Amino acid sequence: MQVQSSSWRQWRRGVAGLMLGMMAGSAWAGSVAEVWKDPNCGCCTAWVEHLEQAGFDVQLHASRDMGAIKAEHDVPDRLVSCHTAVIDGYVIEGHVPAADIRRLLDSGADVSGLAVPGMPHGSPGMETGRVDNYAVYAWQENGDIDIYQRYTHDT
Repeated sequence: MQVQSSSWRQWRRGVAGLMLGMMAGSAWAGSVAEVWKDPNCGCCTAWVEHLEQAGFDVQLHASRDMGAIKAEHDVPDRLVSCHTAVIDGYVIEGHVPAADIRRLLDSGADVSGLAVPGMPHGSPGMETGRVDNYAVYAWQENGDIDIYQRYTHDT
């Protein structure tokens, strides 16, 4: 059986990410990211590729009713973005960098999830040439929202 080159490259990236995670003893190694996105959203697809390049296995679901997905996963209204993921029980909303997801998984923090509200330029999947300052927020079930990580860039 012949393996197509793009599938082979994707398989090798996944194995490499898994091996690196196992060698480092990371909790995120082999984590599956279940992602819901609108079928026509290109920036969501680019964010999924960012996760795959970081070693996450992604299960992708297309949905035309993203509002229902966000409601089902209790994403606070002020943190809404374009796509929603669940990784090891944490909800990940929007263009959250893989490094922040790994840090969350490694820490086991008592939060519901992480979010990058809106679609800030320069965040993973939104590489448009312009780079905005943005923050990654963590929220808890009780409604508390805190800044998890800030990204600032000289303009």
